[in-house]
Amino acid sequence: MVTDKVSGKVKEPLVNKSSNVIPMTIVAGLFFILGFATWINGALMPYLKQILQLTPFQASLILFSFYIAVTFAAIPSSILIRKVGYKNGMALGMAVMMLAGLLFIPAAKTQIFALFLFAQLVMGSGITLLQTAVNPYVVRIGPEESAAARISIMGILNKSAGVIAPLVFAALITSGFNDVGDDISQTQIDEMANGLILPYFGMALFIGILAIIVKNSPLPELKDDDNDVDSNDAGLNESGSNETGHFKEALSHPSLVLGVVAIFFYVAVEVIAGDTIGSFALSLGIKNYAVMTSYTMICMVVGYILGIALIPKFISQQKALMVSAIIGLLLTAGIIFGDNNSFVLANSLLVPFGGAQLPDTLLMIALLGLANAIVWPAVFPLALSGMGKLTSTGSALLIMGISGGAFGPLFWSMAGSASSTGEQGGYIVMFPCYLFILFYAIKGHKLRQW
Repeated sequence: MVTDKVSGKVKEPLVNKSSNVIPMTIVAGLFFILGFATWINGALMPYLKQILQLTPFQASLILFSFYIAVTFAAIPSSILIRKVGYKNGMALGMAVMMLAGLLFIPAAKTQIFALFLFAQLVMGSGITLLQTAVNPYVVRIGPEESAAARISIMGILNKSAGVIAPLVFAALITSGFNDVGDDISQTQIDEMANGLILPYFGMALFIGILAIIVKNSPLPELKDDDNDVDSNDAGLNESGSNETGHFKEALSHPSLVLGVVAIFFYVAVEVIAGDTIGSFALSLGIKNYAVMTSYTMICMVVGYILGIALIPKFISQQKALMVSAIIGLLLTAGIIFGDNNSFVLANSLLVPFGGAQLPDTLLMIALLGLANAIVWPAVFPLALSGMGKLTSTGSALLIMGISGGAFGPLFWSMAGSASSTGEQGGYIVMFPCYLFILFYAIKGHKLRQW
């Protein structure tokens, strides 16, 4: 997320209305790629769990290694982009993603868990670099007054990719393997591992070609914000002491700091809902576990559309955030205390339309996507409200909250290991997350001093 008012001055759109079709198409395509590469983890996690015979904790490290990259790659990415430019940054981000895709080949051939984790770490770093480079274009690609609409469209594209990615994964990789459980033979394990090679090579090749296209595309370069700041702030990105001072000043704003925590918890529950649903389905013996992330992403897309239609015309973003947290708490209770042999929801919502008969607990995890969809669009503006010249610094801190995606599944697996109900009991870690988001919606965003 990038502001256009660091200096309080109104900036012109990067391109005019008549010439923004190609840049907008490129940016939309990149958001789709980001979503595809991110949400394929929901299918990859249970698949590797089965191949490598991983414990829930070990399987959660697949997500941890991916999302923890945001913590250490975000600031270096911004420094790199400042040196090479935004368009080159996009191309470099995709080059790193291509390298990560190629790393899956030796990982699959050797079946060494550490290589898979390293490939995930590299993929997360590439995605962080690409995100850091492409996000400013969403605001600057057209008029400022229509930026919110563009942000929503990009969000829908990102989550739509999350619907498609597990389906593609299942069609290309898991379609020939119907056995679930711990009793698969070594021959089957070898075949499943080798099934990753061609798809990941194809993805790496496609991303590499796309990087070359973007590098040579007519996408205009984004002007450095330093050109627009006042002389008193000119040293912000040249002086380490100035930068540190801005971070310290930003941390004096409770609404921002609490917003970072809210983003951390939000991404934690978003990743738990999107990426552990397949692992939980595998533990229940569901054969099509690889596509379960698609159910969560469909609910998120529906949530985005409802948000566009209802906010702020019918409901404020504060109230929408509060409702989202309450729905999250209710669904979490239903997941933890629900019966895995009950199919009421599926019999009402899916089976009459030819859908699968899935346990209520599984579908309630998917419905968390509906509760989660509004959180990011609501927390960001609430946390940055009144930040003025510190808006870009606050935005960087909020982006670092994405690291919650690394710890959410980790705590879920640990809680599940300690629970008598296994992975189902692990979802209790979402309670404090939604409670904090509820607190932020009711009071946290209003605090102006500690």
